[in-house]
This record gives sequence, C-alpha cells and structure tokens, in this order.
Amino acid sequence: MQEPILSVAIACGGTGGHLFPGLAVAERLQQRSCHVTLLVSQKAVDQQGVQSAHGMEVQTLPAVALQRGAVRPFLRGFWRSYRLCSEQFRHQRPDAVLAMGGFTSAPAILAGRKRGAATFLHEANSIPGRANRWLSYFADEVFVGFPEAAPRLPTPAVQVTGTPVRSEFQPADPAACRIALGLNPNRPVLLIMGGSQGAHAINELAVGALPTLRLRAPQLQFIHLAGNVDAEKVAAAYRLHQGPAMVRAFLTEMELALGAATLAVGRAGASSLAEFAAMRLPAILIPYPSAADNHQFHNARALFETGAAVQLNEPEATPERLAELIVDLIENPSQIEAMRRSLEPWAFSDAAEKIAQYMLDAIGQPEPICA
Repeated sequence: MQEPILSVAIACGGTGGHLFPGLAVAERLQQRSCHVTLLVSQKAVDQQGVQSAHGMEVQTLPAVALQRGAVRPFLRGFWRSYRLCSEQFRHQRPDAVLAMGGFTSAPAILAGRKRGAATFLHEANSIPGRANRWLSYFADEVFVGFPEAAPRLPTPAVQVTGTPVRSEFQPADPAACRIALGLNPNRPVLLIMGGSQGAHAINELAVGALPTLRLRAPQLQFIHLAGNVDAEKVAAAYRLHQGPAMVRAFLTEMELALGAATLAVGRAGASSLAEFAAMRLPAILIPYPSAADNHQFHNARALFETGAAVQLNEPEATPERLAELIVDLIENPSQIEAMRRSLEPWAFSDAAEKIAQYMLDAIGQPEPICA
C-alpha cells in the first residue's frame, strides 16, 4: 500500500448503528491509501468498537446526545467538540469529512466546512431526523440508506447507496457459524437482540415467550444478546427452562451470530436491518416506539411490505403473540426461504465502496490506488 496521500475524517460516534457503518467506509478508504481519523464519542460502545480500527487515528469528542431537559450539557458538549475539531483540522486539514448521522456529526461537518474540506453526510433511516435535515444544508453530498429518504431531504445532492456493513457480513454457512459459537450445527437457532446496548422490552417479551417456545419448538437453540443491565436475569430464565442458549450482554463477532441464526427477533435500526439483509437473515422486527420521528416503524414497514420481514409493533406485542410468530416461521422453511429471497434487493453489499468512491471522486481521486 502506498503512503497516505489523502486525509478523511469520519464522525461516527453515538451508537453501534453509526459507528459500524462508519468503520466499513473507513476500511475502504484505508485500502485506497487514505489516512482516516475516526471521530467518536465517550460512550462504551464507541470505545470498544474502535479497538478493531487498526491503522486509523481515533479522536474522542465530548459531544453528548440531546436529552429532554438536558439542553445545557448538549450545547456544552457541542461547543467543546466543535472547538476540538476546528483546532485539529487547523493543524491537519482533512480533504473530506463524512458524518454518519450521530450526535458527533454536526461539530465535525461544521468544522470541516470552515476549514475548506469537502463534506458528506449519511442518513441511514427511511425518515431523516430533524438534525440531519438541517445538517444536509452544510453537506456537499448526502448518502441515504432507504430510497424513501431522498425526497425528504432539502437538497438535490442525494445518492441512494444503502447503509454500509463491514466486509465480514455476507451469507455464511450456518453449521460452521454454530460450531464456532459452541452450538449444535444441525438444530435451528433463534437470535434475539436489541441493538448494541440491548432492549429491555424485547428481553421481557422473549423471556415471557420462552416456556411456549420450549414446549412447541424443543429443537430450537438461542443466541440472546441482552445488554449489560438484563444479561444475568435473562441467563437465569434460560437456565430455569433448560433452554440451550448462549446469553451475552454484547457480542463482537456479530457476523457469527447472524450467520448461525435461522431467524432473528430485534429492533428496526437501519444498521441492524442492513446486516440482516447482507446475511439474508429473516427477522421479526419490533420497532422501538420512542425512536425520533418513529423512524424504526417506517424502516420495518419498508421491509415488511416487500415480504423481507415480519413487523410486530410493541404496543400489540405479547409473549404469546411473539411465540406464535416464531413457531410458525421455524416450522415453515418455505416461508423462511421466501423471506431470504426478499431480502436480496435490500442487501447493498457495495454501499461502503460506493460511498468511498463518491468521496474520492469529489476530492479529485477517481481511480482506486490499490485493490
């Protein structure tokens, strides 16, 4: 690989849904001899996730999310992050700044624009949030994960790329993935997850459904990613019902969990949906009802309407209803296979490559430097 000749800063902090797509683009840019700086938050998911970012510079910003009744900490974190980015970019001006839509995005985009960098924004959800709609005015080009998002942004400079996933997310041999995780290679696996930090409501539904699942689908194995708060309680429930389960607060090797699974139950965050699609994993989606602009509902609806997922809205969700849906799908391989095929159009396997190339085109390096 040649010495880096271009410098790119990627603001991808806040959640795994922002961080991991940003890492996917960073890998492609690094392969093209770019120097990459990752701008992340102080949150544990960011600090843990960037440990895999070999050869990249990492800068932690003091930005925090805007919480109800906590405007002052948000503004203080925003201003301090903007000053830090501006000072760093003054000493080492990036050729481009890419923001992945989290709360680290605005300070980086505004500081990059001030220093003359090309600016780019990725909106992963089908309904762009208010912050990203505003921030799109300051971006030279916006990339979106859902085609439905494009007309909802106040700029014509929009490219539908899909949401990037890391290179390891691709269809895999389920038996090999199950063996790697210590599971029986010949028995179906249900993956239950709630995003990078778990989801209490999904944990409660799954634990409530467990007695029925053990009775009606005794062959089923479980991978349950419960988050730090609920992990021990969830593990105790599986022990009580003697369910063959791997319970973790968080799993770094998510490609193994998705590869091992026959069916998933989870939220409808855009990054999770992109990973499900990349690995052709059918899912029962339970959108987070408090997501901004109810975007998870609309994310799930887009897949549901094409037959690529089942949507179960949390207000109507009960353990009995969840267990019924799971059993019906596990006992119907033809429907599982139909859902896999319906996921193919949602698998933007080249999203990270497209975004990297669009950025390099814009800053004057249209041809890859190395494969």
